[in-house]
Amino acid sequence: MTRGFYIGRFQPFHNGHRAMVEHIVDEVDELVLGIGSADVSHTVHDPFTAGERLMMITKAVEDVDLPTYVVPIEDIDRNAVWVSHVRSMTPAFDCAYSNNPLVVQLLEEAGIEVRQSPMFDRERLEGTDIRERMLDGEDWTDRVPEVVAAVIDEINGVQRLQTVAKDDVSERWEAED
Repeated sequence: MTRGFYIGRFQPFHNGHRAMVEHIVDEVDELVLGIGSADVSHTVHDPFTAGERLMMITKAVEDVDLPTYVVPIEDIDRNAVWVSHVRSMTPAFDCAYSNNPLVVQLLEEAGIEVRQSPMFDRERLEGTDIRERMLDGEDWTDRVPEVVAAVIDEINGVQRLQTVAKDDVSERWEAED
């Protein structure tokens, strides 16, 4: 049996992440999905909580015919011990999936096989772009699984993102004009 590990911030979990899961499913018997930066939320870069991302991911992969474990992983800001931290938070895994150069480096230094994959429609399916579309009031829902859009709607995620993006100084000056 082979258990794979795929980590991301998933801010939000989008169709590129879903395509990656579909790619991984063909190579492993079980999958661990690590929610990176689980301790960070309510910022423009990381607007959603670990629990909200857990809901998004769980709903988005429930039809995948593979045992899947979703595990929040807090940042520790110490790269030298990051892999040990990940291992302490997750079921044991045999291989990992990432295209992040630092993550690949750290996992390989720890002797873990890292499998990279092509990016899926990277021009459209990129978390920063999706969040910017939310901020600008543009359509973004076609870039995430329907169930993810429903979770974001349920938690008023777009409104939250727009609120945390406001600068209290510019807001004050606008109010005085």
